[in-house]
Amino acid sequence: MAKLKHVLVIPFPAQGHVIPLLKLSHCIADYGVKLTFVNTESIHAQVMTANPGLDDESHRIKFVAIPDGLETDEERKDPIKRLDSMLRVMPGHLQELIEKVKKQSNGIEDEQISFLIADVMVGWALEVAERMGIQRATFCPPSVSSLVLALHIPKLIEGGVIDNNGFVLKNDLIRISKDLRSYKSSDLVWSFPEDPATQKAIFKYLSSMAHYSKLSNSFLCNSFHELEASAFSVIPGALAIGPLIASAQLFQCRGSLRKEDSTCLNWLDQHPALSVIYVAFGSTTVFGPEQFYEIAHGLEQATQPFLWVIRPDITDGPVSEFLDGFLQRVRNYGKVVQWAPQEEVLAHPSVACFFTHCGWNSTLEGLSNGVPLLCRPYFTDQFLNKSLICDVWKVGLGVDSDENGLISRHEVREKVSAVLGSDEIRANCLRVKEMARKSISEGGSSLKNLQSFIELVKA
Repeated sequence: MAKLKHVLVIPFPAQGHVIPLLKLSHCIADYGVKLTFVNTESIHAQVMTANPGLDDESHRIKFVAIPDGLETDEERKDPIKRLDSMLRVMPGHLQELIEKVKKQSNGIEDEQISFLIADVMVGWALEVAERMGIQRATFCPPSVSSLVLALHIPKLIEGGVIDNNGFVLKNDLIRISKDLRSYKSSDLVWSFPEDPATQKAIFKYLSSMAHYSKLSNSFLCNSFHELEASAFSVIPGALAIGPLIASAQLFQCRGSLRKEDSTCLNWLDQHPALSVIYVAFGSTTVFGPEQFYEIAHGLEQATQPFLWVIRPDITDGPVSEFLDGFLQRVRNYGKVVQWAPQEEVLAHPSVACFFTHCGWNSTLEGLSNGVPLLCRPYFTDQFLNKSLICDVWKVGLGVDSDENGLISRHEVREKVSAVLGSDEIRANCLRVKEMARKSISEGGSSLKNLQSFIELVKA
Protein backbone atom coordinates (compact mmCIF):
# COMPACT_ATOMS: atom_id res chain seq x y z
CA MET A 1 0.00 0.00 0.00
CA ALA A 2 1.39 3.42 -1.01
CA LYS A 3 2.27 5.82 1.80
CA LEU A 4 -0.04 8.80 2.30
CA LYS A 5 1.88 12.00 1.59
CA HIS A 6 1.81 15.03 3.87
CA VAL A 7 2.32 18.36 2.07
CA LEU A 8 2.98 21.69 3.79
CA VAL A 9 1.73 24.76 1.90
CA ILE A 10 2.85 28.30 2.74
CA PRO A 11 1.58 31.41 0.91
CA PHE A 12 2.76 35.01 1.07
CA PRO A 13 0.46 36.75 3.60
CA ALA A 14 -1.87 38.65 1.26
CA GLN A 15 -5.31 37.95 -0.24
CA GLY A 16 -4.01 37.63 -3.80
CA HIS A 17 -1.53 34.95 -2.71
CA VAL A 18 -3.49 33.02 -0.09
CA ILE A 19 -6.61 32.37 -2.19
CA PRO A 20 -5.05 30.74 -5.30
CA LEU A 21 -2.86 28.51 -3.11
CA LEU A 22 -5.93 27.55 -1.11
CA LYS A 23 -7.70 26.51 -4.33
CA LEU A 24 -4.68 24.47 -5.40
CA SER A 25 -4.53 22.84 -1.96
CA HIS A 26 -8.15 21.71 -2.11
CA CYS A 27 -7.53 20.21 -5.54
CA ILE A 28 -4.46 18.30 -4.33
CA ALA A 29 -6.40 17.09 -1.27
CA ASP A 30 -9.08 15.67 -3.57
CA TYR A 31 -6.41 13.28 -4.89
CA GLY A 32 -5.93 11.77 -1.43
CA VAL A 33 -3.06 13.92 -0.20
CA LYS A 34 -2.94 15.32 3.35
CA LEU A 35 -2.06 19.02 3.63
CA THR A 36 -1.09 21.52 6.30
CA PHE A 37 -1.76 25.13 5.25
CA VAL A 38 0.43 27.66 7.06
CA ASN A 39 -0.62 31.30 7.37
CA THR A 40 0.68 34.09 9.55
CA GLU A 41 -1.37 34.50 12.73
CA SER A 42 -3.11 37.64 11.47
CA ILE A 43 -4.03 36.13 8.08
CA HIS A 44 -5.13 32.88 9.75
CA ALA A 45 -7.56 34.83 11.95
CA GLN A 46 -8.99 36.66 8.92
CA VAL A 47 -9.43 33.45 6.91
CA MET A 48 -11.18 31.64 9.75
CA THR A 49 -13.47 34.59 10.51
CA ALA A 50 -14.48 35.11 6.87
CA ASN A 51 -14.88 31.38 6.14
CA PRO A 52 -16.57 29.61 9.08
CA GLY A 53 -16.36 25.85 8.76
CA LEU A 54 -13.21 25.92 6.63
CA ASP A 55 -11.27 24.17 9.39
CA ASP A 56 -13.80 21.35 9.71
CA GLU A 57 -12.18 18.07 10.79
CA SER A 58 -13.73 16.30 7.79
CA HIS A 59 -11.43 18.21 5.46
CA ARG A 60 -7.99 16.87 4.58
CA ILE A 61 -6.45 20.32 5.03
CA LYS A 62 -5.28 21.44 8.46
CA PHE A 63 -4.91 25.20 8.96
CA VAL A 64 -2.15 26.40 11.29
CA ALA A 65 -0.47 29.73 12.03
CA ILE A 66 3.01 31.04 12.78
CA PRO A 67 4.03 34.55 13.96
CA ASP A 68 5.21 37.22 11.51
CA GLY A 69 7.07 39.19 14.18
CA LEU A 70 4.79 42.23 13.98
CA GLU A 71 2.58 43.53 16.79
CA THR A 72 -0.12 45.58 15.05
CA ASP A 73 -2.06 45.72 11.79
CA GLU A 74 -0.65 49.22 11.26
CA GLU A 75 2.84 47.71 11.13
CA ARG A 76 1.59 45.09 8.67
CA LYS A 77 0.38 47.83 6.32
CA ASP A 78 3.98 49.03 6.04
CA PRO A 79 5.57 46.88 3.27
CA ILE A 80 9.10 47.67 4.43
CA LYS A 81 8.48 46.54 8.02
CA ARG A 82 6.49 43.52 6.92
CA LEU A 83 9.05 42.18 4.43
CA ASP A 84 11.93 42.75 6.85
CA SER A 85 10.12 41.05 9.73
CA MET A 86 9.09 38.05 7.62
CA LEU A 87 12.68 37.38 6.59
CA ARG A 88 13.98 37.67 10.16
CA VAL A 89 11.26 35.81 12.04
CA MET A 90 9.34 33.34 9.94
CA PRO A 91 12.03 30.87 8.74
CA GLY A 92 12.77 29.85 12.33
CA HIS A 93 9.08 29.42 13.17
CA LEU A 94 8.51 27.36 10.02
CA GLN A 95 11.37 25.01 10.92
CA GLU A 96 9.98 24.65 14.46
CA LEU A 97 6.56 23.78 13.03
CA ILE A 98 7.97 21.06 10.77
CA GLU A 99 9.99 19.63 13.66
CA LYS A 100 6.89 19.70 15.87
CA VAL A 101 4.86 17.77 13.27
CA LYS A 102 7.65 15.19 13.06
CA LYS A 103 7.79 14.83 16.84
CA GLN A 104 4.02 14.40 17.09
CA SER A 105 4.07 11.74 14.36
CA ASN A 106 5.66 9.20 16.74
CA GLY A 107 7.75 7.88 13.87
CA ILE A 108 4.80 7.36 11.49
CA GLU A 109 6.14 8.54 8.13
CA ASP A 110 2.69 9.31 6.71
CA GLU A 111 2.26 12.04 9.33
CA GLN A 112 5.62 13.74 8.69
CA ILE A 113 6.01 16.58 6.18
CA SER A 114 7.31 15.02 2.96
CA PHE A 115 6.73 17.87 0.48
CA LEU A 116 6.59 21.67 0.69
CA ILE A 117 4.85 24.07 -1.71
CA ALA A 118 5.97 27.66 -1.16
CA ASP A 119 4.71 30.88 -2.71
CA VAL A 120 7.37 32.40 -4.94
CA MET A 121 7.40 35.38 -2.54
CA VAL A 122 8.42 33.20 0.42
CA GLY A 123 11.43 31.58 -1.20
CA TRP A 124 13.17 31.37 2.18
CA ALA A 125 10.78 28.50 2.97
CA LEU A 126 12.48 26.48 0.22
CA GLU A 127 15.78 26.98 2.03
CA VAL A 128 14.25 25.63 5.23
CA ALA A 129 12.86 22.60 3.36
CA GLU A 130 16.20 21.92 1.65
CA ARG A 131 18.03 21.91 4.99
CA MET A 132 15.49 19.43 6.34
CA GLY A 133 15.65 17.11 3.32
CA ILE A 134 12.09 17.84 2.16
CA GLN A 135 11.04 17.87 -1.51
CA ARG A 136 9.81 21.26 -2.62
CA ALA A 137 7.91 23.17 -5.29
CA THR A 138 7.42 26.87 -5.95
CA PHE A 139 3.99 28.33 -6.70
CA CYS A 140 3.80 31.55 -8.71
CA PRO A 141 0.50 33.44 -8.17
CA PRO A 142 1.26 36.31 -10.60
CA SER A 143 1.67 36.09 -14.37
CA VAL A 144 4.58 34.23 -15.93
CA SER A 145 5.50 37.48 -17.69
CA SER A 146 6.01 39.00 -14.22
CA LEU A 147 8.05 36.02 -13.11
CA VAL A 148 10.36 36.38 -16.12
CA LEU A 149 11.21 39.96 -15.12
CA ALA A 150 11.85 39.05 -11.47
CA LEU A 151 14.10 36.11 -12.35
CA HIS A 152 16.12 38.30 -14.73
CA ILE A 153 16.88 41.07 -12.21
CA PRO A 154 20.61 40.14 -12.01
CA LYS A 155 20.92 40.37 -15.81
CA LEU A 156 19.03 43.69 -15.91
CA ILE A 157 21.49 45.16 -13.39
CA GLU A 158 24.47 43.70 -15.25
CA GLY A 159 23.18 45.16 -18.53
CA GLY A 160 22.81 48.64 -17.05
CA VAL A 161 19.05 48.68 -17.55
CA ILE A 162 18.36 49.25 -13.83
CA ASP A 163 20.50 50.19 -10.84
CA ASN A 164 21.05 48.14 -7.68
CA ASN A 165 17.82 49.52 -6.20
CA GLY A 166 15.65 48.69 -9.22
CA PHE A 167 15.37 52.21 -10.61
CA VAL A 168 15.44 52.55 -14.39
CA LEU A 169 18.69 53.82 -15.95
CA LYS A 170 17.58 53.43 -19.57
CA ASN A 171 14.05 54.30 -20.64
CA ASP A 172 14.32 51.99 -23.63
CA LEU A 173 12.31 48.86 -24.27
CA ILE A 174 13.69 45.97 -22.21
CA ARG A 175 14.58 42.90 -24.25
CA ILE A 176 14.88 39.62 -22.32
CA SER A 177 14.56 37.12 -25.17
CA LYS A 178 13.99 37.21 -28.91
CA ASP A 179 10.97 34.97 -28.34
CA LEU A 180 9.37 37.38 -25.86
CA ARG A 181 7.82 40.80 -26.45
CA SER A 182 9.87 43.68 -25.10
CA TYR A 183 8.91 45.16 -21.75
CA LYS A 184 8.35 48.87 -21.18
CA SER A 185 10.19 50.50 -18.29
CA SER A 186 6.77 51.13 -16.72
CA ASP A 187 6.17 47.34 -16.69
CA LEU A 188 8.71 46.62 -13.94
CA VAL A 189 6.97 44.41 -11.39
CA TRP A 190 8.53 46.14 -8.36
CA SER A 191 7.12 49.51 -9.47
CA PHE A 192 5.53 51.64 -6.75
CA PRO A 193 5.45 55.15 -8.28
CA GLU A 194 3.94 56.84 -5.22
CA ASP A 195 6.56 55.53 -2.77
CA PRO A 196 10.21 55.09 -3.91
CA ALA A 197 11.29 53.73 -0.50
CA THR A 198 8.70 50.95 -0.70
CA GLN A 199 9.68 50.26 -4.31
CA LYS A 200 13.29 49.83 -3.19
CA ALA A 201 12.24 47.36 -0.45
CA ILE A 202 10.05 45.34 -2.82
CA PHE A 203 12.89 45.21 -5.36
CA LYS A 204 15.36 43.98 -2.75
CA TYR A 205 12.93 41.25 -1.74
CA LEU A 206 12.27 40.20 -5.34
CA SER A 207 16.00 40.18 -6.12
CA SER A 208 16.37 37.01 -4.05
CA MET A 209 13.88 35.16 -6.26
CA ALA A 210 16.50 34.06 -8.80
CA HIS A 211 18.52 32.43 -6.00
CA TYR A 212 15.58 30.70 -4.34
CA SER A 213 14.19 29.43 -7.65
CA LYS A 214 17.22 27.15 -7.96
CA LEU A 215 16.17 25.34 -4.77
CA SER A 216 12.85 24.20 -6.22
CA ASN A 217 12.08 20.82 -7.78
CA SER A 218 8.99 22.16 -9.60
CA PHE A 219 7.68 25.57 -10.66
CA LEU A 220 3.88 25.86 -10.73
CA CYS A 221 2.26 28.86 -12.41
CA ASN A 222 -1.27 30.22 -12.11
CA SER A 223 -1.61 30.79 -15.83
CA PHE A 224 -2.23 28.76 -18.95
CA HIS A 225 0.22 28.06 -21.72
CA GLU A 226 -2.00 29.36 -24.51
CA LEU A 227 -2.19 32.79 -22.82
CA GLU A 228 1.53 33.30 -22.14
CA ALA A 229 3.29 30.88 -24.48
CA SER A 230 6.25 33.18 -25.16
CA ALA A 231 6.87 33.81 -21.43
CA PHE A 232 6.69 30.09 -20.67
CA SER A 233 9.32 29.51 -23.38
CA VAL A 234 11.80 31.61 -21.36
CA ILE A 235 11.30 29.43 -18.24
CA PRO A 236 11.25 25.91 -19.72
CA GLY A 237 10.66 24.14 -16.39
CA ALA A 238 7.58 26.18 -15.48
CA LEU A 239 4.30 24.24 -15.35
CA ALA A 240 1.07 26.02 -16.30
CA ILE A 241 -1.69 24.81 -13.98
CA GLY A 242 -4.15 27.72 -14.24
CA PRO A 243 -6.41 29.46 -14.29
CA LEU A 244 -7.21 28.51 -10.69
CA ILE A 245 -10.83 29.64 -10.73
CA ALA A 246 -13.55 28.44 -8.38
CA SER A 247 -16.09 28.11 -11.20
CA ALA A 248 -14.04 25.31 -12.75
CA GLN A 249 -14.88 21.75 -11.73
CA LEU A 250 -11.39 21.36 -10.27
CA PHE A 251 -11.49 24.28 -7.89
CA GLN A 252 -14.88 24.25 -6.19
CA CYS A 253 -13.55 25.68 -2.94
CA ARG A 254 -14.06 29.32 -2.10
CA GLY A 255 -12.18 31.47 0.30
CA SER A 256 -11.64 35.11 1.16
CA LEU A 257 -9.95 37.22 3.79
CA ARG A 258 -13.08 39.39 4.03
CA LYS A 259 -16.74 38.63 4.57
CA GLU A 260 -18.53 38.68 1.20
CA ASP A 261 -21.84 40.47 0.67
CA SER A 262 -23.88 38.12 -1.51
CA THR A 263 -26.89 40.46 -1.68
CA CYS A 264 -25.30 41.94 -4.78
CA LEU A 265 -26.06 38.72 -6.69
CA ASN A 266 -29.80 39.29 -6.22
CA TRP A 267 -29.30 42.86 -7.39
CA LEU A 268 -27.52 41.61 -10.52
CA ASP A 269 -30.44 39.26 -11.22
CA GLN A 270 -32.64 42.31 -11.72
CA HIS A 271 -30.58 43.66 -14.62
CA PRO A 272 -30.45 42.71 -18.32
CA ALA A 273 -27.57 40.78 -19.83
CA LEU A 274 -24.36 42.75 -20.43
CA SER A 275 -25.59 45.91 -18.74
CA VAL A 276 -23.66 46.24 -15.44
CA ILE A 277 -20.21 47.71 -14.80
CA TYR A 278 -18.47 45.82 -11.99
CA VAL A 279 -15.95 48.02 -10.17
CA ALA A 280 -13.43 46.50 -7.75
CA PHE A 281 -9.85 47.55 -7.04
CA GLY A 282 -8.66 44.64 -4.91
CA SER A 283 -7.67 44.43 -1.27
CA THR A 284 -4.80 46.95 -1.12
CA THR A 285 -5.48 49.83 -3.56
CA VAL A 286 -5.84 53.18 -1.78
CA PHE A 287 -7.13 56.40 -3.38
CA GLY A 288 -6.88 59.99 -2.29
CA PRO A 289 -10.34 61.51 -1.77
CA GLU A 290 -10.07 63.60 -4.95
CA GLN A 291 -9.39 60.55 -7.13
CA PHE A 292 -12.21 58.68 -5.42
CA TYR A 293 -14.59 61.55 -6.20
CA GLU A 294 -13.60 61.57 -9.88
CA ILE A 295 -14.23 57.84 -10.28
CA ALA A 296 -17.59 58.20 -8.53
CA HIS A 297 -18.64 61.14 -10.71
CA GLY A 298 -17.53 59.25 -13.83
CA LEU A 299 -19.68 56.26 -12.94
CA GLU A 300 -22.58 58.55 -12.11
CA GLN A 301 -22.32 60.35 -15.44
CA ALA A 302 -22.06 57.10 -17.39
CA THR A 303 -25.63 56.35 -16.19
CA GLN A 304 -24.93 52.65 -16.65
CA PRO A 305 -25.90 50.22 -13.86
CA PHE A 306 -22.83 49.59 -11.70
CA LEU A 307 -21.79 47.44 -8.74
CA TRP A 308 -18.90 49.02 -6.84
CA VAL A 309 -16.82 47.36 -4.11
CA ILE A 310 -15.81 50.10 -1.66
CA ARG A 311 -13.68 48.82 1.21
CA PRO A 312 -13.79 50.89 4.43
CA ASP A 313 -10.05 51.56 3.94
CA ILE A 314 -10.10 52.33 0.20
CA THR A 315 -9.30 56.04 0.70
CA ASP A 316 -6.63 57.80 2.75
CA GLY A 317 -9.06 60.51 3.83
CA PRO A 318 -12.71 60.87 4.88
CA VAL A 319 -15.30 60.47 2.10
CA SER A 320 -18.40 59.40 4.04
CA GLU A 321 -20.28 62.69 3.58
CA PHE A 322 -19.66 62.65 -0.17
CA LEU A 323 -20.56 58.97 -0.37
CA ASP A 324 -23.94 59.52 1.31
CA GLY A 325 -24.94 62.07 -1.32
CA PHE A 326 -23.52 59.99 -4.15
CA LEU A 327 -25.46 56.88 -3.13
CA GLN A 328 -28.66 58.90 -2.96
CA ARG A 329 -28.13 60.23 -6.49
CA VAL A 330 -27.36 56.82 -8.04
CA ARG A 331 -29.85 54.80 -5.99
CA ASN A 332 -31.78 53.72 -9.12
CA TYR A 333 -28.79 52.23 -10.95
CA GLY A 334 -25.86 51.85 -8.56
CA LYS A 335 -25.08 49.43 -5.72
CA VAL A 336 -22.15 49.57 -3.30
CA VAL A 337 -20.85 46.70 -1.13
CA GLN A 338 -17.78 46.42 1.10
CA TRP A 339 -16.69 43.10 -0.46
CA ALA A 340 -18.23 40.91 -3.16
CA PRO A 341 -18.10 37.23 -4.16
CA GLN A 342 -16.09 38.31 -7.18
CA GLU A 343 -16.00 35.11 -9.21
CA GLU A 344 -19.76 34.72 -8.96
CA VAL A 345 -20.21 38.36 -9.94
CA LEU A 346 -17.98 38.04 -13.00
CA ALA A 347 -19.78 34.86 -14.06
CA HIS A 348 -23.15 36.62 -13.89
CA PRO A 349 -24.74 37.28 -17.32
CA SER A 350 -25.64 40.88 -16.44
CA VAL A 351 -21.99 41.96 -16.06
CA ALA A 352 -20.74 43.85 -19.12
CA CYS A 353 -17.26 44.97 -18.05
CA PHE A 354 -14.87 44.94 -15.09
CA PHE A 355 -13.20 48.17 -13.89
CA THR A 356 -10.15 46.69 -12.14
CA HIS A 357 -6.76 47.35 -10.53
CA CYS A 358 -5.34 44.56 -12.74
CA GLY A 359 -4.24 42.24 -9.95
CA TRP A 360 -3.44 38.88 -11.53
CA ASN A 361 -6.25 36.97 -9.83
CA SER A 362 -8.78 39.59 -10.90
CA THR A 363 -7.33 39.58 -14.41
CA LEU A 364 -7.62 35.79 -14.70
CA GLU A 365 -11.14 35.82 -13.27
CA GLY A 366 -12.21 38.43 -15.80
CA LEU A 367 -10.54 36.63 -18.71
CA SER A 368 -11.98 33.25 -17.71
CA ASN A 369 -15.48 34.70 -17.79
CA GLY A 370 -15.05 36.61 -21.04
CA VAL A 371 -15.53 40.01 -19.38
CA PRO A 372 -13.86 43.09 -20.97
CA LEU A 373 -11.55 44.99 -18.62
CA LEU A 374 -11.10 48.66 -17.77
CA CYS A 375 -7.63 49.06 -16.28
CA ARG A 376 -6.45 51.31 -13.46
CA PRO A 377 -3.32 49.65 -11.96
CA TYR A 378 -2.04 50.69 -8.55
CA PHE A 379 1.39 49.11 -8.06
CA THR A 380 3.90 46.30 -8.78
CA ASP A 381 2.87 43.75 -11.45
CA GLN A 382 -0.45 45.49 -12.11
CA PHE A 383 1.18 47.85 -14.64
CA LEU A 384 2.55 44.91 -16.62
CA ASN A 385 -0.83 43.18 -16.46
CA LYS A 386 -2.42 46.31 -17.90
CA SER A 387 0.05 46.20 -20.82
CA LEU A 388 -0.81 42.57 -21.49
CA ILE A 389 -4.56 43.25 -21.28
CA CYS A 390 -4.56 46.31 -23.52
CA ASP A 391 -1.62 45.82 -25.91
CA VAL A 392 -1.15 42.05 -26.24
CA TRP A 393 -4.46 40.28 -25.69
CA LYS A 394 -6.55 43.37 -26.56
CA VAL A 395 -9.29 42.47 -24.09
CA GLY A 396 -9.62 45.86 -22.43
CA LEU A 397 -8.73 49.54 -22.27
CA GLY A 398 -6.66 51.62 -19.88
CA VAL A 399 -8.03 54.67 -18.10
CA ASP A 400 -5.36 57.36 -18.31
CA SER A 401 -4.34 60.08 -15.87
CA ASP A 402 -4.50 63.77 -16.77
CA GLU A 403 -1.76 66.37 -16.29
CA ASN A 404 -2.55 66.46 -12.56
CA GLY A 405 -2.06 62.72 -12.19
CA LEU A 406 -5.78 62.09 -11.77
CA ILE A 407 -8.13 59.91 -13.76
CA SER A 408 -10.90 62.38 -14.54
CA ARG A 409 -14.63 61.75 -14.47
CA HIS A 410 -14.67 62.47 -18.20
CA GLU A 411 -12.03 59.78 -18.81
CA VAL A 412 -14.00 57.23 -16.78
CA ARG A 413 -17.24 58.04 -18.61
CA GLU A 414 -15.63 57.91 -22.06
CA LYS A 415 -13.70 54.68 -21.47
CA VAL A 416 -16.78 52.94 -20.08
CA SER A 417 -18.61 53.89 -23.26
CA ALA A 418 -15.69 52.79 -25.45
CA VAL A 419 -15.21 49.36 -23.89
CA LEU A 420 -18.94 48.61 -23.89
CA GLY A 421 -19.17 49.60 -27.54
CA SER A 422 -16.19 47.58 -28.81
CA ASP A 423 -17.16 44.43 -30.68
CA GLU A 424 -13.45 43.65 -31.20
CA ILE A 425 -12.70 43.62 -27.47
CA ARG A 426 -15.71 41.44 -26.69
CA ALA A 427 -14.76 38.97 -29.44
CA ASN A 428 -11.19 38.77 -28.08
CA CYS A 429 -12.57 38.21 -24.57
CA LEU A 430 -14.72 35.30 -25.71
CA ARG A 431 -11.75 33.77 -27.54
CA VAL A 432 -9.54 33.95 -24.43
CA LYS A 433 -12.39 32.61 -22.27
CA GLU A 434 -12.62 29.54 -24.50
CA MET A 435 -8.84 28.97 -24.28
CA ALA A 436 -8.95 29.26 -20.49
CA ARG A 437 -11.80 26.78 -20.14
CA LYS A 438 -10.16 24.27 -22.48
CA SER A 439 -6.88 24.39 -20.55
CA ILE A 440 -8.51 23.13 -17.34
CA SER A 441 -10.97 20.73 -18.97
CA GLU A 442 -10.36 17.02 -19.55
CA GLY A 443 -7.32 16.69 -21.82
CA GLY A 444 -6.41 20.37 -21.38
CA SER A 445 -2.80 21.50 -21.01
CA SER A 446 -3.12 22.86 -17.46
CA LEU A 447 -5.08 19.88 -16.19
CA LYS A 448 -2.47 17.48 -17.57
CA ASN A 449 0.32 19.46 -15.89
CA LEU A 450 -1.53 19.54 -12.59
CA GLN A 451 -2.18 15.80 -12.65
CA SER A 452 1.49 15.15 -13.45
CA PHE A 453 2.56 17.29 -10.50
CA ILE A 454 0.17 15.50 -8.12
CA GLU A 455 1.60 12.16 -9.27
CA LEU A 456 5.06 13.53 -8.43
CA VAL A 457 3.87 14.53 -4.95
CA LYS A 458 2.32 11.11 -4.34
CA ALA A 459 5.30 9.12 -5.68
